[in-house]
Amino acid sequence: GLQAKTARVERNGATVEIPLEQVTTGDVVLVRPGEKVPVDGQVVEGASYVDESMITGEPVPVSKGVGAEVVGGTLNKTGAFSFRVTQVGANTVLAQIIRLVEEAQGSKLPIQAMVDKVTMWFVPAVMAAAVLTFLVWLVFGPSPALTFALVNAVAVLIIACPCAMGLATPTSIMVGTGRAAELGVLFRKGEALQALRDVSVVALDKTGTLTKGRPELTDLVPADGFAYDEVLALVAAVETRSEHPIAEAIVAAAGQRELTLAPVEGFEATPGYGVTATVSGRTVAVGADRFMTRLGLDVSTFLPAAQRLGEEGKSPLYAAIDGRLAAVIAVADPIKDTTPEAIRALHALGLKVAMITGDNAATAAAIARQLGIDEVAAEVLPDGKVAALKKFRANGARVAFVGDGINDAPALAEADVGLAIGTGTDVAIEAADVVLMSGDLRGVTNAIALSQATIRNIKQNLFWAFAYNAVLIPVAAGALYPLNGMLLSPIFAAAAMALSSIFVLGNALRLKRFRAPMRIEATASSPVNGH
Repeated sequence: GLQAKTARVERNGATVEIPLEQVTTGDVVLVRPGEKVPVDGQVVEGASYVDESMITGEPVPVSKGVGAEVVGGTLNKTGAFSFRVTQVGANTVLAQIIRLVEEAQGSKLPIQAMVDKVTMWFVPAVMAAAVLTFLVWLVFGPSPALTFALVNAVAVLIIACPCAMGLATPTSIMVGTGRAAELGVLFRKGEALQALRDVSVVALDKTGTLTKGRPELTDLVPADGFAYDEVLALVAAVETRSEHPIAEAIVAAAGQRELTLAPVEGFEATPGYGVTATVSGRTVAVGADRFMTRLGLDVSTFLPAAQRLGEEGKSPLYAAIDGRLAAVIAVADPIKDTTPEAIRALHALGLKVAMITGDNAATAAAIARQLGIDEVAAEVLPDGKVAALKKFRANGARVAFVGDGINDAPALAEADVGLAIGTGTDVAIEAADVVLMSGDLRGVTNAIALSQATIRNIKQNLFWAFAYNAVLIPVAAGALYPLNGMLLSPIFAAAAMALSSIFVLGNALRLKRFRAPMRIEATASSPVNGH
């Protein structure tokens, strides 16, 4: 569904639109603003910004010029360009991701339910106990021996009917998954309830999971003599002329503060440095530190702020107004407000937290330091995420992976338990075992806590169902008869058997009162499309 259906191709000097399956290697394809790139290739003419979040997970569109590689399924944002096709069909990156998901799903083994292990031995043992009861009463019992033998053997079969054992697991899973849904945690597979309890490492995708998944203005520190809104209004006015994603974030921040942007004159961009323009008669320059140095301005006054931004994995920009340094600015993909609390809660459960990201190592390390993350795997593509999970699993650890993008789908399928953020893509949700409906990372803690409570509940059910049988089967067989002449009527055996089932159901229903360790705002929305 992510692939384009058609491509605009140059054929015999004319541009024709043809079905995707007719595109061949070497064709020159034209891509207009807002269109999907149909297949993989190399840019031969034009330039643009392309949203590659489906491949890298990174929210900031990437600049593409002549010679740059483009990937099928990614979204062209602003400019138009032509590219020469290098891969089609099963060889494209998107097709390879699909194949990775299929392989990971195929290699996952179903979890053997605990009750199967018990009943595998229990049922034959009960049949043997009933036969033994019949034979003992038939040979050693008082007259009429056949009647005593039949009644007691039937009592053994009735009281040992494994209804309670059969109900122990499915009832707890039904109630547990129902309670989870109320808490915004959707278990797509019942087995995930059991698997999640044994997880020791929680691996998290960065973009869209730890972070909001879209660039925002995170910092603007004005110099003495300048006001925050004054600087933002002037810088945003200049950036309205730029098509760069960072410019979009600055303009959006001004819009949120309802600032009025004045008309811009004399806009000029210096590639690799920054932009200048005149706004309401004031000269405004925005760019990197080297641009300020080129303008003869000393950025050392902002050194502490720039160092802090660097430690947080952000690249500082500077603004100058009328020849004076006015502010240091940073645009980044901000950490979700709930993320630090969620990671602390995972540590409190005794779990190791890892981060897997396509982001560069410096930014990833800065975010890991900031959040207290234990391990980092940076600069990885989809197949690299699967390899990273296998590395985490090397010492026998069971790994849960949390992600939201198409690029996370293979890792979600490969992990012992895959948890998808509900605000992520349909492909990610389809590949996952568990979906966090609210998109809140605190749901991971709730899901693990509920998993532990549900398995504890199942064990209680199995224990009592088994203990009840262990105690009452000898009574039904007549073990008390030599002591006090007591026998258990099949009628009472049937009542006791029914009571054991009621007990198991009642115990399972206690899960409805499960209290989530982390409170999340209730959400009425269901998972949605889009990254």
